[in-house]
Amino acid sequence: MVSGLEAAVRAALGRVRDPGTGRDVVSAGMVGGVAVRDGMVQVEIAVPRERARAMEPLRAAVEAALRAVPGVLSASAVLTAHREAPPSPAPAQAPPQAHGGRPGAAMLLGEVGAVIAVASGKGGVGKSTTAVNLAVALAQKGLRVGLLDADIYGPSLPQMLGTTEKPRTAEGRIVPIERWGLKAMSIGFLVDQETPMVWRGPMVMGALEQMMSQVEWGALDVMVVDMPPGTGDTQLTMSQRVALRGAVIVSTPQDVALLDARRGIRMFEKVNVPVLGLVENMSYFCCPNCNHRSEIFGHGGARAEAARLGVEFLGELPLTLAVRELSDAGKPVVLAAPDTHEAAAYRAIADRVWEKASAPAGLVGPRIVVD
Repeated sequence: MVSGLEAAVRAALGRVRDPGTGRDVVSAGMVGGVAVRDGMVQVEIAVPRERARAMEPLRAAVEAALRAVPGVLSASAVLTAHREAPPSPAPAQAPPQAHGGRPGAAMLLGEVGAVIAVASGKGGVGKSTTAVNLAVALAQKGLRVGLLDADIYGPSLPQMLGTTEKPRTAEGRIVPIERWGLKAMSIGFLVDQETPMVWRGPMVMGALEQMMSQVEWGALDVMVVDMPPGTGDTQLTMSQRVALRGAVIVSTPQDVALLDARRGIRMFEKVNVPVLGLVENMSYFCCPNCNHRSEIFGHGGARAEAARLGVEFLGELPLTLAVRELSDAGKPVVLAAPDTHEAAAYRAIADRVWEKASAPAGLVGPRIVVD
């Protein structure tokens, strides 16, 4: 059953005309998938492959029409091209292409001084916990910090920031959630916690671009991006649409995690994104009763891998009950327990990451660490 908002969205689409044919996008059969959830609208516009480069104005017109619909919080239109299409007028001259990006697409997050991706080759290595604590540690330095959850399928920031607050809009733009000195945005703030994101790739990428282009981030010194695990579409979109200052790779010490971390490092190298360093998370376990140290996942694997790959080893983070409990409670350890060894380790990594990210390219050499 079509909801009232979806009906209004489809009616708005029917008023947008393709300048090449004069027909509206609905009657022309150009509208593919339409997803409407909690005021967030995603639309696929199918266009002939030979006209794809000239269709950016149409895509922008579709987004403008959708944002004008009462009840729409944010809207994104994604062009999908097909090989077989009916004859159409010759394409207009294509606009210049952003470096590495989609034809005619402008680079996003231009008001952010340094965008840093926190990534991992596989899930379950504590990447999100690391990203949140690094972001809070950077904010404690007096920096203006944004935190973007780029994991559309598995958003974790609402849990880790301890809030289910819904963002508001101002003048047609989304206002990010402010928590712990950060400006934060996640798809988890826009949909119900238990709602699965059953979206195809183009719509996922459209949602990610919305959270970068339609959120009122303002001027920031640094943005930490909590990336999804792996080396897929999100990583490519970020490298193409954002001038990433660098990536921090998080891994656990065991071989299977290091294998995936190696892939992640090589992927960023292929798209010309500097790897700021490698972090070994869950480096060892400290018993909360006797403080006995156990290296249950091995130890030192990430340090050795960093040396082998020629990237900096940023430090070790322990696996402790306090970090897990505070993360589940939405209280980053650097904020809730600032005097602990764990908080000090996060701050030391944040200091080095900011030192590298804020320096002019090529002026920061490796740091010598003596154990």
